[in-house]
Amino acid sequence: MQFTTKTELPIGELHITHESNMILIGSCFAGNIGSKLSERKFRIDANPFGVQYNPMSIASVLKRIASGEPFGECSEEIFEHNGQWHSIMHHSDFSDSSKGGLLGKINSRLRQAHNAAKGCDLVIVTLGTAYAYSRKSDGRIVGNCHKLPAREFDRRLLGIDEIVAELGNVIEIYRRVNGNVKFLFTISPIRHLRDGAHDNQKSKSTLLLAVDELMTRYSCCHYFPAYEIVLDELRDYRFYADDMLHPSAVAVKYIWECFDKCYFSDATRELNSNVEEITRGLEHRPFDAESDGYRRFIGSLVDKMNNLTKRHPGLDFGKEIRECNTLLKR
Repeated sequence: MQFTTKTELPIGELHITHESNMILIGSCFAGNIGSKLSERKFRIDANPFGVQYNPMSIASVLKRIASGEPFGECSEEIFEHNGQWHSIMHHSDFSDSSKGGLLGKINSRLRQAHNAAKGCDLVIVTLGTAYAYSRKSDGRIVGNCHKLPAREFDRRLLGIDEIVAELGNVIEIYRRVNGNVKFLFTISPIRHLRDGAHDNQKSKSTLLLAVDELMTRYSCCHYFPAYEIVLDELRDYRFYADDMLHPSAVAVKYIWECFDKCYFSDATRELNSNVEEITRGLEHRPFDAESDGYRRFIGSLVDKMNNLTKRHPGLDFGKEIRECNTLLKR
C-alpha cells in the first residue's frame, strides 16, 4: 500500500555537476541545501548578504552582486541604532559597533560574490514570503528590520506582476553576463505563521504563481518542488523540528535525496560518495592523536584528497590538506 502522496520530480530537466558555478540566495532553506552542496565540494556562494525572505529584497541583492557597486560612508542602506550599525540589505550577522566595521564586512563579502557572479551558470533562489516591509521614510523595501520600531514600516503583500517584473529584470541582467545561465527556483516549505495561517497560504500561493509565470516567460527558469515535498509527502509533525515550523534533519535529508535524483548524474553521485568518504575520515576523532596508526590514517586521507583533486581539478581540498599536513608535522 502507498501511504504518502508522491511528488512528481523534474528529473533530468537540469544537470548540476562539480563544474557548475552556483549562487544560492534566499531563506534559511537555501542555507540547508547550500550546506549539503558545500560539504560535497560543489562550487557555491550561498547567501552573501545573509538570509533573505521576500522576492524584492532577493532581487535587490542579486542586482547589487551583479553590479559590484560597493557600499560607502553615505550609502542610504546604512544606519545606526542603539549603538550598532546595520544595513537594510543585510542580515544582522553583518552588523557592527562601528560604521567602518560594518562596511568592511559587507564590501568584502560583496567583492567575493561579484567575482562568483562573473562565472555563474546557475542561480538557486529560495523564496520565503510574499510579504514585505518598506520604510515609511522613503518607501524602500528592506531585507531586515533589525528590530527597529514597527511604526517605522509598512507591511504589504507583494503582487504577482511586480514580483515577476523584478525577478525577470534580474534574469535579464544575468543573461547578459552569461547567456547560458539557469535559474532554479524553490519555495521555502517553512510556514510564516507570524503572518497568520491564512495569510501564509496567500503568501505561498503568490510566490508559486509568480514562479510559474517566470517559467512561462523564460526557458532558463526551473522549479524544484521542496514546498510540495514537505507539505504533501512529509505531512506529519515528526518531520518537523521542535518549533513545528522548520523541517527536521530527517526531512532535510529526504529533500536532499530528491534534489540528488533530479539534478545529479551517476558520475556526480559517485564523486559525491568519494568526497563524503573523505569527510567522514576527517571528522574521525582518535583516542590517541599521536599514535603511528592515526598518523598513517591521516596520511592516507591526504593521498586520497590529492588523487581525487588530480582527477577532478575543480575540487578544492586545500584547507583540509593543510590541516592534515600540520598534524603530520607535530
